[in-house]
Amino acid sequence: MTRRRLFVLDTNVLMHDPTALFRFQEHDVFLPMVVLEELDAAKKGTSEVARNVRQVNRFLDELTRDSEQRDIERGIPLSRRPIETTDPSLQSSGTLYIQTRSMPFELPDALPGNVPDNNILRTALALQKERPDTRVTLVSKDINLRIKAAVLGIHAEDYYNDRVLEDVNLLYTGVAELPEDFWERHADRTDSWQRDGRSYYRIGGEITREWFPNQCLYMPGGNGFEAIVRELEDDEAVIEVLADYRKSNHNVWGINARNREQNFALNLLMDPDIDFVSLVGQAGSGKTLLALAAGLAQTLEEKRYSEIIMTRVTVPVGEDIGFLPGTEEEKMTPWMGALMDNLEVLTRSDGSDWGRAATNDLLSHRIKIHSLNFMRGRTFLNKYLIIDEAQNLTSKQMKTLVTRAGPGTKVVCLGNIAQIDTPYLTETNSGLTYVVDRFKQWEFAGHVTLRQGERSRLADFAAENL
Repeated sequence: MTRRRLFVLDTNVLMHDPTALFRFQEHDVFLPMVVLEELDAAKKGTSEVARNVRQVNRFLDELTRDSEQRDIERGIPLSRRPIETTDPSLQSSGTLYIQTRSMPFELPDALPGNVPDNNILRTALALQKERPDTRVTLVSKDINLRIKAAVLGIHAEDYYNDRVLEDVNLLYTGVAELPEDFWERHADRTDSWQRDGRSYYRIGGEITREWFPNQCLYMPGGNGFEAIVRELEDDEAVIEVLADYRKSNHNVWGINARNREQNFALNLLMDPDIDFVSLVGQAGSGKTLLALAAGLAQTLEEKRYSEIIMTRVTVPVGEDIGFLPGTEEEKMTPWMGALMDNLEVLTRSDGSDWGRAATNDLLSHRIKIHSLNFMRGRTFLNKYLIIDEAQNLTSKQMKTLVTRAGPGTKVVCLGNIAQIDTPYLTETNSGLTYVVDRFKQWEFAGHVTLRQGERSRLADFAAENL
């Protein structure tokens, strides 16, 4: 017989995911009073954490509304959740318990009792003693709290419901290698034709069931066959031969692809039928340079977009340098070093005053820098939106940004999931991982993982060996 489970939630779990209350299925949830105190202290402000805390408070208010004290002591059914959803992960049938009385339990002398984390540990130990037939589990994003819980004999777990994947190595790469005998094996179910100067193939066979819309395909060896999946239906697919941007006479704003993945990325970025592109890769793999080159070409040459908008999360790598003076764009400028560095490559002036003036005019009129903090409520029409350092976004922040896109707007997400600076975010629950996984089935989205660094031999060696 399976033991009943009771999950004691730490404050940071609710700050990270306000719907965590409803994600434990048939199991019960317990909130220590110190958690409510910490939520109350964190509810003010305009940060993502403060907004999440206020949402948790609204959930708790609706759950406890019209409930008397004895009802709260007996537990509140989570099935009366104030969330209208068909998501099975939110269909909770457990009970919510809120601490209503003192639960004394002696902690070791090394753990002072007035520390909030230690109060949570004391509560969990008291629950273990009161409910011997129940498995009490402390759920926390705080590694140190989980370590202290293990020392005291409390079963502790990380919060897993926000994970997109069990293992980051399972993340969709956007690229698939075709077997060497691909054409021979599918010769009897292959048709080919040309339209508007592009070559197409209709392929039939079981292999097409493994493909995704706008997935890039390549043939190993030196024949250079590279294609993209355009249509999928049962065991048939239409693939289109890709343009080769590695040739010197075929570039994007003066930039040529240096490897296969960069060529795939430029094809996706230059495709007007693809509304969302995500590029994941190590430092120096060319993510920002390719995105900017494609943006400049389509904004200034093809007039497809009215301007380029660039934004990113302002998470410092070292010590915070404090408040910055100036307008929104002036405050964001120090965070946009990658933009400026790449623009120097893309807008090579001749060193004259006229050249510098033309470059400055380009920066001020065609490229806008916006802060993530002021994105709510906005709608971007016919814009080329670049979200840099997207690995530092939560899934909720990513949704907020991508849903700003209006008609004619293309969104490009860039990031390296191995360089996450936001607390409580990991490779498996980053907002970038989230959108890559959720968009892979959509016919108007594309993704490429860039494997090879192209910055310099020094940078490549450092990335591999340091």
